[in-house]
Amino acid sequence: MPKNQAKMHAAMGGTPDEIEAAFYEAMQLGDIDKLMACWADEDDIACIHPGGTRLIGVGAIRAAFEAMFAHGGAIHVKPEHIRRVESLASAVHHVLETVEILTPEGPSKAHVVATNVYHKTPQGWRLVVHHASPGSPEDAAQHHQTPQVLH
Repeated sequence: MPKNQAKMHAAMGGTPDEIEAAFYEAMQLGDIDKLMACWADEDDIACIHPGGTRLIGVGAIRAAFEAMFAHGGAIHVKPEHIRRVESLASAVHHVLETVEILTPEGPSKAHVVATNVYHKTPQGWRLVVHHASPGSPEDAAQHHQTPQVLH
C-alpha cells in the first residue's frame, strides 16, 4: 500500500498496526492532533508514562503529551520487537521502545517497554491504553530468544 494511502487508511480507522505506526510517527513529529486522532474518544482511555501516574480520559492524555512536546518538540522514539495478541475487536501489542535522549555526555538511548491496547470502535481501530515502563538493555537482548509455548 502506498504511503499516502496507508496514512489515509489509518486516519479512517486502519488496522491496529497502522494506528500504532501513526501514533509513533505523531510522537516523532510532535504532532498533538495526529497523536490524539489515534486514541478512542472514550472517557476511560488510559495512559501511563514511565514513572508516571495513570492519566484517564482524552483531556488528561492530551495535556500530558502537549507538555512533553512543549519541552522539546518531538519525542525520538522507535517501536521495535512488537508482539501481538489480536482478536476480532481488540488487539494488544507489547513493544520495546528505543528512545533517543540527550544527556550531559551527549545523545544516548533509553529502553522502554510498553503495552498498547486497541479496540475496534465505530470510527475504526483506536488506542485505548498505552502503558509504558522503564526498560533495560536486557529487554532489547530478549527479542533474540525463541518464544516458549506453554501447553
